[in-house]
Amino acid sequence: MMKTIKLGTRSSKLAMWQAIEVKKMLEKVGLAVEIVKIETKGDKILDRSLSKIGSKGLFTEELEDQLLSGEIDIVQHSAKDLQATLPIGLELIAFTKREKPNDVVVSFDENFRLKNAKNLIVATSSTRRVATLKHHFPALVTTDMRGNLQTRFKKLEEGAADAMILAYAGVHRMGYDKNIVQILDLETFMPAVGQGSIAIECAINLDSEIKDLIRKACNHNDAETCILAERAFLRAMNGGCSIPVFGYATLDENSIITITGGIISLDGTQQVEHKISGKNPYLVGDNLGKYILQNGGREILEEIKKSV
Repeated sequence: MMKTIKLGTRSSKLAMWQAIEVKKMLEKVGLAVEIVKIETKGDKILDRSLSKIGSKGLFTEELEDQLLSGEIDIVQHSAKDLQATLPIGLELIAFTKREKPNDVVVSFDENFRLKNAKNLIVATSSTRRVATLKHHFPALVTTDMRGNLQTRFKKLEEGAADAMILAYAGVHRMGYDKNIVQILDLETFMPAVGQGSIAIECAINLDSEIKDLIRKACNHNDAETCILAERAFLRAMNGGCSIPVFGYATLDENSIITITGGIISLDGTQQVEHKISGKNPYLVGDNLGKYILQNGGREILEEIKKSV
């Protein structure tokens, strides 16, 4: 009889929803699962923007420490929260089927639209979203808003902002669809790498039979291929969740991967974007990153690093 798998997760309602979904998937292939709640630096420090906290792995470090120590067996993450390079000794073994990857605008004013929102306040904790708003909607005012989804909706209802921009996946999973006033198109508002999928991480030395069962239960092959390409791009850009890098890959019926990605300056005035296709996810992602860096992206990245 196999041992009970300890599944590490952040303790927010959204993270717990995801952990419970993963637990259900694993139980279908005969694995017993215990959920272990762990608080991360990103959960504890709420009085500063993500870009000002000053480290990678804001929502993953404590989880990964417990993986390496053997206190837990696997971790579930929102794939968009993962840093470009994992700590030595850890690996990603599954990516769930992707939810709609778009960002959305949520508001208690059903008539709110970004294009009409001159001098109105839009809240987000993402540097990518702030920079993209400044690029496309310079008349908007942005404000940082941290905390779990429920806390942010409470702040919005109390008037801290007129609207928020969030990932569709989280809004949908927490049942806030009624507050979505705009689904932002992927061409104008490209998502963070991995957005919409749940990633499963473990120590490299986890029992191979258990790994195979986890992949059987959780992995969606098309999502995995696309996200591996996106993560290869992110790695080439040396980026994390505090850098305004965006990327999104699709897979056609001939197994051709097409990835579009880029970087945008914090003030929204400069943007470098490109598209590449191919069959090897690691190669197309890496080549895209190299192209972006060689065509103005490196200068944007250096300026960003000076200011954060």
